[in-house]
Amino acid sequence: MAISFSNATGYFEHTLGLRARRAEVLANNLANADTPHYKARDIDFAAALQQRLEGSQRQRFDLKTTSDKHLEGSTIVALDDLLYRTPNQPSVDGNTVEEQVEHAAYMKNALAFQASFTFLNSKFKGLTSAIKGE
Repeated sequence: MAISFSNATGYFEHTLGLRARRAEVLANNLANADTPHYKARDIDFAAALQQRLEGSQRQRFDLKTTSDKHLEGSTIVALDDLLYRTPNQPSVDGNTVEEQVEHAAYMKNALAFQASFTFLNSKFKGLTSAIKGE
């Protein structure tokens, strides 16, 4: 009987991908904290995970390939799915990045990523024990 890793790991695979993508978006916000007219962006994690689990989110985008050996392009969250963050106090130069808010969101996301990774690791340890018969 074959082991289905999708069934064994649950939705943690999807959460890790979304958390990594959100970390990129938040880090990009922090990197552009001093850029005039930069608009802070974020991912609605719960909605993105729900779409991912339902399979309704676009996972592919069209690329012209010249060989059948080329891989299809894929994305976890498209740029169209990113939301703009509403600032508590907008700056004079039009930048909506608030460093304290972004740092807090980044740290919260990092902790959630670590928790998901720990749960996924424990699932694999359980599978390993089951295979070894321990």
